[in-house]
Amino acid sequence: MVLTGTVLLNECQKRLILLWSYRFNFMLETFMIGFLFVGISFFVSGGRPEPEQMAPALLGYLTWFFAVFAISDMSHGIREETQTGTLEQMYMSPLPSGLLLAGRSVASIFISSGMVILIGGILMLLLGIRIPVRPAGVPVFALTLAGLYGFAFFLGGATLVFKQVNALSNLLTNMLLFLNGSFLTVERMPGWMEAFARSLPSTQGIDVLRRVVLDDMSLASVWQDGSLVWLTVHTGVFLFAGWGVFLWGERVARKRGLLGQY
Repeated sequence: MVLTGTVLLNECQKRLILLWSYRFNFMLETFMIGFLFVGISFFVSGGRPEPEQMAPALLGYLTWFFAVFAISDMSHGIREETQTGTLEQMYMSPLPSGLLLAGRSVASIFISSGMVILIGGILMLLLGIRIPVRPAGVPVFALTLAGLYGFAFFLGGATLVFKQVNALSNLLTNMLLFLNGSFLTVERMPGWMEAFARSLPSTQGIDVLRRVVLDDMSLASVWQDGSLVWLTVHTGVFLFAGWGVFLWGERVARKRGLLGQY
C-alpha cells in the first residue's frame, strides 16, 4: 500500500513538473480546448446557442477531453520516453511495469480532472451553463474513465511495437469528438453510423451520464432500462482487451529489443 502511494505521488509530481516546465504551451492548450467548444457549439446551433442546449454538449465535451488526455498520456508519453531513453529504465526497475503504468494512469486522471474543472468552470461561468453535481454520476463517470483508459492501453501497446502511431491516435480522438454524441446525439445518426458510434469508448458513458446528471434519473432506472448494463459490459471489454493488447506489445517489444530503440 505504501509502495503504491509512493508510485502515485512520484507520477503526480512528475506530471506537475512537466506541466510547469511547459506552462506556456499548457495555457495555450487550455484556451484552445475552450475555444473549440464555443466554436463548434455556435456552428451546431446555427449561431444561437442556448445554455440549456449547451449543457449536454459540455458534459460530453469534457468527457471527450478525458479521452484526449488518456490517449495522449499513454501513446505520446510512451513515444517521448522512448525518444529520451527513459522507457527502458522503467522496465529495469524492480517494480512491476503494471504498477508503474497504473500509477501513471491514476496520476493522469488527477491532472486531467484539474484541467477539466478549470476549463469547465470557466465555460459554465462565461456561457451561463449549469451542470448539477449528483453523486449518482460518480460510478457512471468511473466506468466511462475505465473504458477510456482501456482504449488508451490499446494504443500504448501499439506504440511499443510500431513507435509512430500519431496518425492513428489523432484519427481516433477526432472520431470520438464527432461520433460519441457530444454535439450530435447518436439517435439522430443513420442506423449504421449509430451502431458504430455506440461501439466507441465514451459514447455509452456520455449517454448514461446525461440521463443521471441532467435528467436526474437514478442508477436503478438506468440499470433497468439496460443502458448502465451495456456501459458496464462495454467498459469491461475495452479494459481487458486494451490491457491484453498492451501486454502483447510489451512482449513483442522485449523480444525484438525495441524498448530502447526509436
